[in-house]
Amino acid sequence: MAVDFSNTLIVAISATALFDLTESENYLLELLEQRPVSAIKEFRDYMTKRENDALSIGAGYPLIKALLNLNNYCNDGMQDLEVETPLVEVVIVSKSSPDTGIQVLNAILEHELTISRSAFISGSPVAPYIKDFNVDLFLTTNREDAQQVADANICACAILDATPVNTYELDTDQLRIAFDGDAVLFDDSGELLYKQKGLRAFHDREIQMRDLPIEKGPYAELLIKLSNLQERLPAGLKYSPIKIALVTARNAPADLRAIKTLREWGVNVDMAFFLGGLEKTAVLRTFAPHIFFDDSIKHIDAARRFVPTALVPYHST
Repeated sequence: MAVDFSNTLIVAISATALFDLTESENYLLELLEQRPVSAIKEFRDYMTKRENDALSIGAGYPLIKALLNLNNYCNDGMQDLEVETPLVEVVIVSKSSPDTGIQVLNAILEHELTISRSAFISGSPVAPYIKDFNVDLFLTTNREDAQQVADANICACAILDATPVNTYELDTDQLRIAFDGDAVLFDDSGELLYKQKGLRAFHDREIQMRDLPIEKGPYAELLIKLSNLQERLPAGLKYSPIKIALVTARNAPADLRAIKTLREWGVNVDMAFFLGGLEKTAVLRTFAPHIFFDDSIKHIDAARRFVPTALVPYHST
């Protein structure tokens, strides 16, 4: 019987983003370079011997744990929360073969993650299968895979920093996500104008268009679905299960249009930081998100030492 996931946030994550698979990945690359003919068989034997070995958590683990914890509200007897399907569904997507993926499945059980869907595709292109799972967000450590998904306009996708940062220190009782604005939540027209004609031209345009919503960027639909999910959960003045922050280099007068755009989308972010070119890292360290999405390598490189970061790829064209 088909399950209706239309109101479920579906996140796909690569095995390398959920767990630290650096050792086995490096070993495979070494085999392919030194003994390409026998590499696959040797790697299969290598993984079979290690399939019961524990795996350390990866950069995406705290985010996935916090997302899955939202499903606990389905079972807490909330009278105003009538759900027949999970609030959040997580899918593991791995380029390993099913046989060599057993270690990942064992790790999911060991960490008590309520993940029941997975795809082991033996090195095949990822994008078609991401589409098959009706995914809202795809997280991977592989730049090529992320680019394929971005170019196909399938869903929001990002390249996670493979090095876990403070993953053991992040609590997972409250989901915290931080988004950049232009070229992430909003389209890239403003950013292109700024790069081509400068800040004055950008601000003049924003003043003229302050009452017109900004066109949607690659993460707009994800934000809208996340906001709808937030509205279905119990929240008080001091605590909410989900906290969303906009962290953008925009400032006055371009801040007004951003807020009005979110209102037009029916979205209320919990926090908005209009930094006007100030470094984003200080605010991010205070907010302590499980993930920070930005299209700027400069901002990602500055923040990656303190919070889990995810680079949003531009469309190839």
